[in-house]
Amino acid sequence: MATRRGFLAGLLATGLAPQASWANAGSPVFLSAGKDASGTFLLAGLTENGEILFRHPLPARGHAAAAHPVRPEAVAFARRPGRFADVIDCRTGTALARLEPPAGHHFYGHGTFSPNGSRLFTTENDFGNARGVIGVWDATDGYKRIAAFASGGIGPHDMLLRRDAPGLVIANGGIETHPDSGRAKLNLPDMRPNLSYLGFDGALQAQMELPQELHLNSIRHLAIRADGTVGFAMQWQGDPGEALPIVGLHQPGSTPRLMADGDPRVLNLNGYGGSLAFSADGAQIGVTSPRGGVLQVMDTGTGDLLQEHRMTDVCGLAMSDAGYTASTGSGQFFGVSASGNHPLHRSDLAWDNHLIPLT
Repeated sequence: MATRRGFLAGLLATGLAPQASWANAGSPVFLSAGKDASGTFLLAGLTENGEILFRHPLPARGHAAAAHPVRPEAVAFARRPGRFADVIDCRTGTALARLEPPAGHHFYGHGTFSPNGSRLFTTENDFGNARGVIGVWDATDGYKRIAAFASGGIGPHDMLLRRDAPGLVIANGGIETHPDSGRAKLNLPDMRPNLSYLGFDGALQAQMELPQELHLNSIRHLAIRADGTVGFAMQWQGDPGEALPIVGLHQPGSTPRLMADGDPRVLNLNGYGGSLAFSADGAQIGVTSPRGGVLQVMDTGTGDLLQEHRMTDVCGLAMSDAGYTASTGSGQFFGVSASGNHPLHRSDLAWDNHLIPLT
C-alpha cells in the first residue's frame, strides 16, 4: 500500500511537490516598511484593513518592498542612500539573503521582480559617475548579482513592470546626489527628469521628458493601469508657492497629460507626491502628500481634481474595491471613498512611505 511518505517522496522526485505560496504566510494583501515604538525598523505583512500578519526587523529605515510573484518572499529596500536589500522568507522570518550594491553604488528604495520571479531589478545610484543604474539579481540562485544596465537618466527611484509590452518603466527623478553630501541635491539647475521604458536587457524602448518649464519637477513614484497607462507623481524642487501639477499620465509615443493643471488646490500637496494609485476601474488616480497631509483624487479622463481628503502624515496608498486604502505615519489605516475617509485599524507602528500590494 502506498504511504503518504512514499507519495511525497515521489512528488519530490518528479518535481511536482506543492511549493510554498503567499497563502503559507497568511495571505497578506500589503507589505509596508515601518518603525515600532522602540525605534526598531521593520517590514510588515498586512491584511486589507491594516492588521499585522507578520513583522521582520530591518537594520535601518526601509522605504519600499518587492513581493515575489509566486514564492512567499519579500525584498525590503533601504531608504536612499542605504546599501541593504533584505530578502525575507515571510512564512518563517528567515533572512534568505542581504543584497548589497557594488562599491560606488547605493539603492534608491525600490525594485521589482520579472513576471516569472526569476529576476529581481533594483534602482541604484552610481554616484561616482552621476548616473542611474538598474541592478539585475538572479532570484533562482541565491539572489546573485548577474548584470546591470543604465536606467536612462539620473536618480532612478520607482520602477514597475510594463503592462503594454515586456519590460520596465523607470522614474528617473533627475536629481544628482552623493552620499558624502547626505541628501543634498547637487544639480538642480540642470535637472532633466524622465520616464524611461526599458527592455529586460536594458535596451531603451521609449522615453518621455517633461517640458523645460517643469524640469524642476522630479518624477519619483509610479502607478500603472491595466491598459499600460503610467501614472507618475512628482516632487517640485522650485518655489514652494507655485501651483504646479504633481501628477501626470503617460503612454509611450504620446505627450504627458498633467492632472489638475491650473487648479489652485494642487498647492495643498505642498509640491510633494508621496504615493500614487489608480482606482480599480482606472477612471481615477489618487496621490498622497505627507507634507500637505492630504490625499487628492483626480479624474483620469478630464484631469479634474474630484476629491480631497485630509489625513495627517498620510503617504501609503493602494486601490481598494471601494476606492483607496491609505496608511499614515501614526499607524492609522483608512478606507477612502467619495463619501470620505473611514478608520480601519490603528497599530503601534509608524508606517513609512508605501503600501505595496501583493496582486
